[in-house]
Amino acid sequence: MHTLTRLQKWYESYCDGDWEHGFGIRITTLDNPGWSMTINLEGTDLENQPFSPIEDIEPERDWIRCWVTENTFHGVGGPQKLEAMIELFLDWADTHKNGE
Repeated sequence: MHTLTRLQKWYESYCDGDWEHGFGIRITTLDNPGWSMTINLEGTDLENQPFSPIEDIEPERDWIRCWVTENTFHGVGGPQKLEAMIELFLDWADTHKNGE
Protein backbone atom coordinates (compact mmCIF):
# COMPACT_ATOMS: atom_id res chain seq x y z
CA MET A 1 0.00 0.00 0.00
CA HIS A 2 1.27 3.47 -0.83
CA THR A 3 2.70 5.47 2.06
CA LEU A 4 0.22 8.32 1.70
CA THR A 5 -2.69 5.88 1.56
CA ARG A 6 -1.46 4.23 4.78
CA LEU A 7 -1.22 7.63 6.50
CA GLN A 8 -4.72 8.57 5.34
CA LYS A 9 -6.09 5.28 6.70
CA TRP A 10 -4.31 5.79 10.04
CA TYR A 11 -5.73 9.31 10.32
CA GLU A 12 -9.23 8.25 9.30
CA SER A 13 -9.24 5.44 11.87
CA TYR A 14 -9.16 8.06 14.66
CA CYS A 15 -11.69 10.47 13.13
CA ASP A 16 -14.67 9.93 15.40
CA GLY A 17 -16.35 13.31 15.14
CA ASP A 18 -14.31 14.64 18.07
CA TRP A 19 -10.62 13.65 17.85
CA GLU A 20 -9.99 15.35 14.50
CA HIS A 21 -11.16 18.72 15.88
CA GLY A 22 -8.36 18.91 18.43
CA PHE A 23 -5.66 16.61 17.11
CA GLY A 24 -4.20 15.48 13.84
CA ILE A 25 -1.27 15.66 11.44
CA ARG A 26 0.65 18.73 10.32
CA ILE A 27 3.19 18.65 7.48
CA THR A 28 5.11 21.81 6.57
CA THR A 29 8.24 22.80 4.70
CA LEU A 30 11.47 24.04 6.26
CA ASP A 31 13.65 26.81 4.88
CA ASN A 32 16.92 24.90 5.03
CA PRO A 33 15.29 23.10 2.86
CA GLY A 34 13.29 20.17 4.11
CA TRP A 35 10.13 18.92 5.76
CA SER A 36 8.60 18.99 9.22
CA MET A 37 5.85 16.68 10.40
CA THR A 38 4.03 16.60 13.73
CA ILE A 39 1.38 14.09 14.71
CA ASN A 40 -0.54 14.44 17.96
CA LEU A 41 -0.78 11.01 19.57
CA GLU A 42 -3.29 11.83 22.29
CA GLY A 43 -6.29 9.53 22.08
CA THR A 44 -4.52 7.07 19.74
CA ASP A 45 -3.00 3.64 20.30
CA LEU A 46 0.38 5.38 20.28
CA GLU A 47 -0.32 7.59 23.29
CA ASN A 48 2.44 6.99 25.88
CA GLN A 49 4.12 4.29 23.76
CA PRO A 50 7.94 4.23 23.76
CA PHE A 51 9.73 5.49 20.67
CA SER A 52 13.49 5.31 20.11
CA PRO A 53 14.64 8.61 18.57
CA ILE A 54 16.12 8.42 15.08
CA GLU A 55 18.86 10.73 13.88
CA ASP A 56 20.67 10.38 10.58
CA ILE A 57 22.26 13.68 9.59
CA GLU A 58 24.59 12.68 6.76
CA PRO A 59 24.93 13.93 4.08
CA GLU A 60 23.89 17.57 4.50
CA ARG A 61 20.72 17.46 2.33
CA ASP A 62 19.81 13.83 3.08
CA TRP A 63 19.11 14.01 6.81
CA ILE A 64 16.26 12.86 9.04
CA ARG A 65 15.35 13.10 12.73
CA CYS A 66 12.30 11.63 14.44
CA TRP A 67 11.37 11.71 18.13
CA VAL A 68 8.37 11.80 20.47
CA THR A 69 7.81 14.36 23.21
CA GLU A 70 4.65 15.10 25.17
CA ASN A 71 2.54 12.68 23.13
CA THR A 72 3.58 14.25 19.84
CA PHE A 73 5.56 12.54 17.10
CA HIS A 74 8.04 14.93 15.48
CA GLY A 75 9.85 14.31 12.21
CA VAL A 76 12.16 16.63 10.33
CA GLY A 77 14.25 15.85 7.30
CA GLY A 78 15.80 16.91 4.04
CA PRO A 79 13.82 17.66 0.89
CA GLN A 80 13.74 13.98 -0.18
CA LYS A 81 12.89 12.56 3.27
CA LEU A 82 9.16 13.21 3.66
CA GLU A 83 8.14 9.71 2.59
CA ALA A 84 10.80 8.17 4.85
CA MET A 85 9.48 10.17 7.83
CA ILE A 86 5.94 9.02 7.16
CA GLU A 87 7.08 5.40 6.76
CA LEU A 88 9.02 5.51 10.04
CA PHE A 89 5.91 6.77 11.81
CA LEU A 90 3.61 4.20 10.20
CA ASP A 91 5.98 1.29 10.87
CA TRP A 92 6.08 2.33 14.53
CA ALA A 93 2.28 2.68 14.56
CA ASP A 94 1.90 -0.83 13.10
CA THR A 95 3.88 -2.29 16.02
CA HIS A 96 1.46 -0.73 18.53
CA LYS A 97 -1.95 -1.43 17.03
CA ASN A 98 -4.62 -1.65 19.72
CA GLY A 99 -2.21 -0.29 22.34
CA GLU A 100 0.09 -3.33 22.23
